[in-house]
Parts: sequence; structure tokens; C-alpha cells
Amino acid sequence: MTRILFWLALALLVYFAIRSKLKQSQRRQQQQWEEQQRAQQRQAQSASREVAQPEAMLRCAHCGVHFPASENVPANGRDYCSPAHAPLK
Repeated sequence: MTRILFWLALALLVYFAIRSKLKQSQRRQQQQWEEQQRAQQRQAQSASREVAQPEAMLRCAHCGVHFPASENVPANGRDYCSPAHAPLK
């Protein structure tokens, strides 16, 4: 009878030791996953801060194409999309 109790106690001890190690491993994996999520959130926040502000759009007096105001070619009081279109009208 004592042998059965000994082996039963040993099996329970091994079972609980393995269970404890698995829980520790899961906790570590959960912490790593949370750290990765935090890092991704930080990257997303920094990326959203780097987004350029919208720029005013103008319409070409010759072809009607809309283009950014920074690329404007003014001529004769009108806005053109390129130097090639400026002398055409």
C-alpha cells in the first residue's frame, strides 16, 4: 500500500511541477506579447505625428487638373500646373 501512495504522490508532484512551469512560460509569453503591443502602439503614435498637413489645391487654368499649391506656376494672374501650360492661354 505504501508503494502505491509513494508513486501516487510522486506522480502528483511531477504533475504540479510541470503545470507550474507551463504557467510561468505562458506568463512570459503574455508579457512579451504585451511589450510588443506597446511598442507597436508607440510606433503608430509616432507615425501619426509625422503625417504631413494637408496642402491647398489649385486648379490649372489650362487643363483643369488639380495640383498642390507648392507646385503652382503663376502667369498672367492665373494658376498653372506646369510651365508648359502657362504660355498656352
